[in-house]
Amino acid sequence: MDAMPEWIAAHALLLWALLLLLALLAGDLAWQHNARWQHRARHRGEPAVVLRRHVGLLLALVLALAFTAIAFAVNAQQGGRLPGFDTGLAEQLRAQLPTPVLRAIAMLTHLGDLLWVAPLSAVIAVFLLWRRHRRLAGAWIIALFGILPINGGLKALFQRVRPLHDHGFIIEPGWSFPSGHAFGAMVFYGMLAYVLLRLTPRFHRAIIAAAVLLIGMIGISRILLQVHYFSDVMAGYAAGAAWLVVCIVVAETLRQPPPETSP
Repeated sequence: MDAMPEWIAAHALLLWALLLLLALLAGDLAWQHNARWQHRARHRGEPAVVLRRHVGLLLALVLALAFTAIAFAVNAQQGGRLPGFDTGLAEQLRAQLPTPVLRAIAMLTHLGDLLWVAPLSAVIAVFLLWRRHRRLAGAWIIALFGILPINGGLKALFQRVRPLHDHGFIIEPGWSFPSGHAFGAMVFYGMLAYVLLRLTPRFHRAIIAAAVLLIGMIGISRILLQVHYFSDVMAGYAAGAAWLVVCIVVAETLRQPPPETSP
């Protein structure tokens, strides 16, 4: 177990790039599958939705179970595999990542800061209301307003102390589990991609690619900067994705016309 964190830290930037590439490929495959399904639905005269209700609810359940499994592993008694891996990786990253790299990553991680996300969220909400996309604006507002209470509540519940670091580029107060940046990036950029997919007839593949890149870069940057453990970020992704899926299912349900009733 000790050798693995050392190897990961030594190849951290390469692994980060490979993970982003794999995420891009997975996102593109999901987009292609969804595009084919929507095409078949239109051909049958059925409503073409971004995410079917039963699929979304099942996915949200799986993501919630994934978060629960990570939480149980983190709260295992001292000496558990996941906490030991977390601590070893943080120590190796602190020892091996050079200062210029950390400085560049620290600039990137601000794309998930509340001071950036909050005003942009307000601008998008105002734009949607101005363009009379009231239901879409409502789904957007609900999704973004859920970030702080859900993530903050989970942090208060688990009260995990952050890893130690001495680079000084990022100073984060508060608890560590789950990562607020991973949770917030998943919801903000994921919901922004959904809004753009609903409003723009083109560039769908580029929209999904950009969202995947931003979510992946922001979350993993928290590990590289040692302000979060590995499991903090994975749990933040899982919880944020579960909330995102629920909000998209609600938005897709609201946009469907009510079923016709026979006289």
